[in-house]
Amino acid sequence: MAQFQEVMRQQLESAMHAELEKLVGTAKGAKAEVSKKDFEGFRKLFHRFLQVKGPSVEWSKINRPPEDSIQPYDKIKAKGLPDYIADSLNKLVVVKLNGGLGTSMGCKGPKSLISVRNENTFLDLTVQQIEHLNKTYNADVPLVLMNSFNTDEDTKKILQKYTHHRVKIHTFNQSRYPRINKESLLPVAKDMAMTGENADVWYPPGHGDIYASFNNSGLLEQLIAEGKEYIFVSNIDNLGATVDLYILNHLVSQPNGKRCEFIMEVTDKTRADVKGGTLIQYDGKLRLLEIAQVPKAHVDEFKSVTKFKIFNTNNLWISLSAIKRLQEQNAMDMEIIVNPKTLDGGLNVIQLETAVGAAIKCFDNALGINVPRSRFLPVKTTSDLLLVMSNLYSLDAGSLTMSERREFPTTPHVKLGSSFTKVQEYLTRFESIPDMLELDHLTVSGDVTFGKHVSLKGTVIIIANHGDRIDIPAGSMLENKIVSGNLRILDH
Repeated sequence: MAQFQEVMRQQLESAMHAELEKLVGTAKGAKAEVSKKDFEGFRKLFHRFLQVKGPSVEWSKINRPPEDSIQPYDKIKAKGLPDYIADSLNKLVVVKLNGGLGTSMGCKGPKSLISVRNENTFLDLTVQQIEHLNKTYNADVPLVLMNSFNTDEDTKKILQKYTHHRVKIHTFNQSRYPRINKESLLPVAKDMAMTGENADVWYPPGHGDIYASFNNSGLLEQLIAEGKEYIFVSNIDNLGATVDLYILNHLVSQPNGKRCEFIMEVTDKTRADVKGGTLIQYDGKLRLLEIAQVPKAHVDEFKSVTKFKIFNTNNLWISLSAIKRLQEQNAMDMEIIVNPKTLDGGLNVIQLETAVGAAIKCFDNALGINVPRSRFLPVKTTSDLLLVMSNLYSLDAGSLTMSERREFPTTPHVKLGSSFTKVQEYLTRFESIPDMLELDHLTVSGDVTFGKHVSLKGTVIIIANHGDRIDIPAGSMLENKIVSGNLRILDH
């Protein structure tokens, strides 16, 4: 049986190899070279995919991480800062993951170009933050954007507007991998074109691809030559992911033999975060455990807030020389995420992906730091957008911080219904963003609009039934109210 399976695997690999060769043959010049490098990575991933049997973790071998492997942020902060912060900053590069589109929020083009606050986009805020650092400390922290073939062209056009800012901006592209037919396990693409019938046969293979594509681009080598030592990687839509000088100081002040090569910022899990990846001890190494790796029988246990208390924010600090070493040794080992999709024509395909944090087990002296929740402020939906556009946050030099006028530091729970999903629709429903300083919980469902200067406090639930419309009048103050159907206002 094992011998038969091995023969089948070899046949599948040969067939895949032949198909990839055919595809590369349809590309020309420099594009053919890029595709060759991309496909080399894909081939390795496909080879590993065929080897994998069952879940990638044995549940009984999972242990809680040792006490000292996840440090509280306060302990890192207590060390203080050196006199010359510029020396540390000059060793740093900020990398933002910029491969995603704004489609889930009803927007065309890169998600990073959506306006989130005072007409500033995610990218504007990022540039402002880094420019502020460079000016304040007379430092040279560059910004690197990891684009995908979906976002590269539009992003490059917009970068011209930052030419006179005090930030050097570099870009490199994630790989382009072929989606594979779920039945035949062969690429759906017939040539390297990206339009027409080939429009949806390619995909960017998850942010775990950063290591290979960064290395392939030549940028990794260039930055090392410029004296850079660490990258701070985060999702561009996480507005809490600013450069933290205390974490940076912790990294650069380690003795040489004990240099920490990888820091993952984690934060305490709430019921809203039950699907987030967590850190475990496995085979003597710190390791990221994602929900996709958990055997079905243990999913509820994984989601428990009592057993797994923290989750990965995807704010990561990684040594450049360690990435180079692991790439050269072909030792970057990340679990494969098999992502099933259905194309428009109904064809079932799979795409093989990896996650950047999964490589933590490959690096020496890796560490988790339990950071305040304020460092995790992702904008995935218009509900998140409402929070960051409101007076709950104040904006200073590109950074959002919770307003001092809010008496407790927790973020309100906001749930806007399907009429608010798309950014354009959402914007037309608010004449101005309500005062939310004293809000705990907001649920809005159905055809609802808000007049100017509305104030929301405590728990507010507004539900317009199908066919009804609710207009919250200008200047209204709703505190612990349920508003339903025909705008009756009831005490809650």
